[in-house]
Amino acid sequence: MAMQAAFAASMFPQLAQRRGSDRAVVVAPPAPVRVAMRSGGAAAAAAAARGVRCRASLIEPDGGRLVELVVPEEGGRREAARREAAALAHRVRLGRVETEWLHVLSEGWASPLRGFMREAEFLQALHFNAIRGGDGAMVNMSVPIVLPLGDAQRRAIEASGARRVALVDAADRPLAVLSDIEIYKHNKEERIARTWGTTAPGLPYVDEAITNAGDWLIGGDLEVIEPIKYNDGLDQYRLSPAQLREEFARRNADAVFAFQLRNPVHNGHALLMTDTRKRLLEMGYKNPVLLLHPLGGFTKADDVPLSWRMKQHEKVLEEGVLNPESTVVAIFPSPMHYAGPTEVQWHAKARINAGANFYIVGRDPAGMGHPTEKRDLYDADHGKKVLSMAPGLEKLNILPFKVAAYDTKQKKMDFFDPSRKDDFLFISGTKMRTLAKNCQSPPDGFMCPGGWKVLVEYYDSLTPSADSSKLREAVAA
Repeated sequence: MAMQAAFAASMFPQLAQRRGSDRAVVVAPPAPVRVAMRSGGAAAAAAAARGVRCRASLIEPDGGRLVELVVPEEGGRREAARREAAALAHRVRLGRVETEWLHVLSEGWASPLRGFMREAEFLQALHFNAIRGGDGAMVNMSVPIVLPLGDAQRRAIEASGARRVALVDAADRPLAVLSDIEIYKHNKEERIARTWGTTAPGLPYVDEAITNAGDWLIGGDLEVIEPIKYNDGLDQYRLSPAQLREEFARRNADAVFAFQLRNPVHNGHALLMTDTRKRLLEMGYKNPVLLLHPLGGFTKADDVPLSWRMKQHEKVLEEGVLNPESTVVAIFPSPMHYAGPTEVQWHAKARINAGANFYIVGRDPAGMGHPTEKRDLYDADHGKKVLSMAPGLEKLNILPFKVAAYDTKQKKMDFFDPSRKDDFLFISGTKMRTLAKNCQSPPDGFMCPGGWKVLVEYYDSLTPSADSSKLREAVAA
């Protein structure tokens, strides 16, 4: 351990400076912590009983146990839950984004959270970027996970005195039961201002999930009737935190480093990932495993759709750009906020629950251009700085992005060398998309040929008359 810490200090000096601490970089798994119990009586207790105790070789999830809220099949319990949900007097219909959050909660990505937030949790997340666990410790939770409710339905539920409601899909099929409910005001302007740092019009997630949502929020403890599926040919990639932990254990991983992206993988990304594994080996780890974890929930209309991104990622592995033996590719089901330093904390926290103890953070993570002005919405360096200080993320090792660019002399992607800056070409995401749209080839060595072909095919599939704003990903069925 001492040798690993010494290597860490030399390879990743920024890690030893977290929160002004002199802690060793290689963090031993913390002692088991009591699962945070929300008020909820029998429903919460039953959910706690279904928590998954994790293998000691992997970092422990927030709260010490991985929360799983899907009703077990044994003993006909799932069918009984379905009948119970169908018999409830009140039904709250979930849209696409709400269903994605149900998926996130059901599998424990937001552990120790056990359902859509009640008001106390909402306010803690909004004002502190954290919630207080059952042991009193602050657990990082930077984005509110909430369920909007309309005024008429709020009045009906409150008038009846109901304590349980069914959550249903667009076809009125029961998905879950929300118990020991609490209804409170949805202060949209405050939520938007504190999450995004602006109330400028044109924020994609706001337009999709907040502006036209109800003026109330309903929280409570969840029992999800069955695993959320999308039936889009990609469900085999939607591995839960428990399944990922099992896979890492099967591969005998002694370190897991996570890389999230919502764009195609180019060779600069691959260089960063392979270099990280090399450095972890130099630190003394025997088998560090990469979690390549593209975001699979709501994204803005001009992002490459998930199905095409997954085809591109498959080519990256097929052509050996990344080693399949040391890489796990899975889909992270969360919707995308594009909320910069606030949201990147959520992205990092969720990967702790999946077993990752290292997280690679890039330039302007979760950021985007300002919706009404010609500038970035966030400072490009603030994401990695916030992660290094964020409450509740102390046990996660943050690995800042090393800048990669196209080396015109070596004709490949390489880490930028300021001493010969004129030899490097920076190919932005906008430039990459423009080349693909025009069926032009990038410089040799920028992206694997098969992956580039997938990207060109995607843009070629968009006819001139197609309205890209109408493109939608698959929804849960």
